Order: sequence, then structure tokens, then C-alpha cells
Amino acid sequence: MARRNKGRDVHGILLLNKPLGLTSNQALQRVKRLFGAKKAGHTGALDPLASGLLPICLGEATKFSQLLLESDKAYEATARLGEVRSSGDLEGDIIQTNPVPELDSDGVTAVLQRFVGDVEQVPPLFSALKLNGRPLHELARQGLSAEDAAAIAEKKRRVIHIASLELAALRPEALDLVVHCSKGTYIRTLVEDIGKALECGACVSRLHRIVTGPYTSAGMVDLDRLEQLAEQENQAAMDALLLPMESSIPDWPRVALSFTEAKRIRSGQSVVKAGLTDQPSVQLWACDGDVEHLIGVGRIKQNEIRSSRLLNIDIAAL
Repeated sequence: MARRNKGRDVHGILLLNKPLGLTSNQALQRVKRLFGAKKAGHTGALDPLASGLLPICLGEATKFSQLLLESDKAYEATARLGEVRSSGDLEGDIIQTNPVPELDSDGVTAVLQRFVGDVEQVPPLFSALKLNGRPLHELARQGLSAEDAAAIAEKKRRVIHIASLELAALRPEALDLVVHCSKGTYIRTLVEDIGKALECGACVSRLHRIVTGPYTSAGMVDLDRLEQLAEQENQAAMDALLLPMESSIPDWPRVALSFTEAKRIRSGQSVVKAGLTDQPSVQLWACDGDVEHLIGVGRIKQNEIRSSRLLNIDIAAL
């Protein structure tokens, strides 16, 4: 019986331009297979009808996934006016159509400003949020009554933050929007709420993510390009597309450790150095002349450096 290939050790972050039609997990599994990676994780799901920036962490970079999950996001969205759907986007059934009033940019912009800042949201029932261990979209597809569906969604009410909400274009029956928001924001719910405020209803007809934490769409890689490189067996070119793990935390201060100090940290001990400023989050680097290795992240308190997460990478020099 042939031994199953367990994959290779490859570490870094790929900024994937997730195509339409794939779930985030399907995109993740394809990237993992193309790189032949042992481990992979994504940093915030996009619906099949959404495209754009999906950072995928390979190998030890998966230890930074949660930080990116918690980070702010930005989206380009198109709101189709006059149409209300069961899922808040084009995947759902049409449940109401309404005439669209005459709108002008100043009036729409004034309405959009009502949603800037801290806003309460009831997540859509067609979502991956779980109730009693089951995703809400599974419960929704069981044909719940409107009353039961509303009660379930209400239990997941939360406060999100909209940093900015801009009108990019106004068309007869659609708005093009740019939204900068906190984690956990449902753009479908936001668009539905905007539609109610405009007194005509709305649903999402296009959604494209352009920012996740420190990353922007400028660095995205198409899945087709990865597949072409894989067909050419050009592993070096594929690996060159990966960003280093520390790119996910560019604003965290760097702490330089001697190799001896780094060994202490990697063995679970702390290191004390005089004159350090307390920091809740720092990058930990083993340094010897021009040789530098990221060994993990940690914190500084009262001149004591402690690790909070270490990378499981064999550094022979240490």
C-alpha cells in the first residue's frame, strides 16, 4: 500500500484573489494542494458570491490566522435597490420588490452617514454563525417559520463598527459602496438596513474584499496563476509569491535576541534586559550579525521578555 504524502513544510502568507463560485474552504484546499503544504488556514470566510482578498496562511503562518481574523476589513459592494431577498444577496429567493424613489448623491450620502460608527447588527440567518453547534444556514434551510428564524438571528445580535461608508457611484437601481469595517460585519445586513432607510429595500449583487488587516488587494494572486505555475512544476516561483509571516504584524515592535537568549525563550524561559519599555505584543527575533530568524511573538513587562506564541521551525543555527 502506497504511503500517503503528508505534504511539505512551507511557511508564509498568500494573498489569494478568491474567485466567484468557490467557498473559502474550497479555495483554501486548492491552494494547500497546489503548494503541497502540510498545514493551511484562511483568515475570514467569503461567501461563494463574494470575491477578493483572502489571505491564506501556510505552515507556521497559521499561528497568525487569528490575528487576521480579528482585524478590520474593507469591501467594494453593489447594492441592488428595490429588491429584498431571503439571504440578503442574489443566492436567496426574492421575497419583495419595491419601486425605487428618485435619489441624489447628497441624499444617499446623508443616509449612509447614519451607519458610520458603532452599529447594532442582527446577523443574517443564512450565515456560518452557530447556534447550539449548528450553522445558522443549516437551520434556515430546514424551513423555519419567520418567527423562529427571527428569534434565532436575534440571539446573535452584536455591535460592529463602520469606520467609513462611501458612495462610489449612484445608478438608477443600484449603489456602489466602499465599506471599511470591523471584524464580524455582515455587508448583506448593512445593505438591507440601507435599503430600509431608503424606503425601497436592497440586496447585495456584488461583494469584493479589498483589505484585510495590513493587506490590500494590490498584492493579490489569482488562482489561475497558481495553477499554471503548478502545472509547470515551478515550485520556486510559487514560493516566491508567499509573504513572510511578520508581514501580518508590521506595527509590532521587534525585539532582537542573541541566539543564547533565543534558546532560553524557545525552551519556555524568560529573558530579562534592562531599559525595556513595556509592550503587550512584540516580534521576537534571533539575531547574530546579518543572520535573523523570527522565532515567535511575545510581550515585555518590567524588563522581562516572555513568549506568547513560538514558531515550530527548526533553526539549525540555534
